[in-house]
Amino acid sequence: MPGHWEGELIKGAGNKSAVGVLVERASRLVPLAKMPDASAESALAAFTLKLRSIAEPMRVSLTYDQGKGMMRHAELAERTGVRVYFCDPHSPWQRPTCENTNGLLRQYMPKGTDLSVYTQEELDAIDSMNTRPRKTLDWDTPMQAFARMMAQASGHAVQ
Repeated sequence: MPGHWEGELIKGAGNKSAVGVLVERASRLVPLAKMPDASAESALAAFTLKLRSIAEPMRVSLTYDQGKGMMRHAELAERTGVRVYFCDPHSPWQRPTCENTNGLLRQYMPKGTDLSVYTQEELDAIDSMNTRPRKTLDWDTPMQAFARMMAQASGHAVQ
């Protein structure tokens, strides 16, 4: 079902910098969010901004790990209308799409990198994540799949 997201923080060198990662489960769409640090306040601000930029029918839930970054989950839910769920501790297989995506993102942002050097525009430019055809999507791209799901959610004709 569309509109269900997985989320996580990719942390940079010394855990001092971070990038917020959201992955829509059905389409595999990946919006990235620049963050000044890995704090709960930064995660709240970054995820609120990204989730609000997504049409309401496509923001149903967010599944997150047990990390400190989501300590302000109740505020995130209130600000965005997204229900927030948590995985069991030490259970990354409960967010498989995000775990796989993080591995792919490390091609662009290797471990140990200072992630604070990336601008939001540079993060948005890592669009090969969203423009790469995927076998799991019948060789559509995540952007094509997400657009089709958006059209269905809004009642428009789908090609």
